[in-house]
Amino acid sequence: MMTEVAMMTETTPAGSPQNDESLGVLFATASRDLSTLVRSEIELAKVELATEAKKGAAGGGMFAAAGFLCLLAVILLTISAAFGLVAAGLDPAIAFLIVAGVLILLAVVLALVGKRAFGSLGAPERTIRTTKDTAAFLKSPRSGDAPSPSS
Repeated sequence: MMTEVAMMTETTPAGSPQNDESLGVLFATASRDLSTLVRSEIELAKVELATEAKKGAAGGGMFAAAGFLCLLAVILLTISAAFGLVAAGLDPAIAFLIVAGVLILLAVVLALVGKRAFGSLGAPERTIRTTKDTAAFLKSPRSGDAPSPSS
């Protein structure tokens, strides 16, 4: 009686496995390996996306700060800045415009910094590259395992 290892290694003269059991073992191994590969690709994508999400959070923080400063601009325009400039001898309309211009300029600068942080976000490049490599590998037969289409 042959052992399972001996049955798996014996082949017919054409080079194909001799029985269905060895095909089943090969299929199970291939399925397990493919499943492991897919899980690894998903894990890699999670890690890369988490890194990109942290960059996006920083950009979002800058936009939030810009929004908060715009809110402060409204409050300061109507109360303290206007009264302070009027007390300094400026026309009330000029006093309101000066304070509003300074705070809006600061908000624009923060928004541009936040936009730059969002602009540096990228796709999960390693995941894309390895997935493309895997797909190309699965589409093309290996030279020793199968006859080429031109044969």
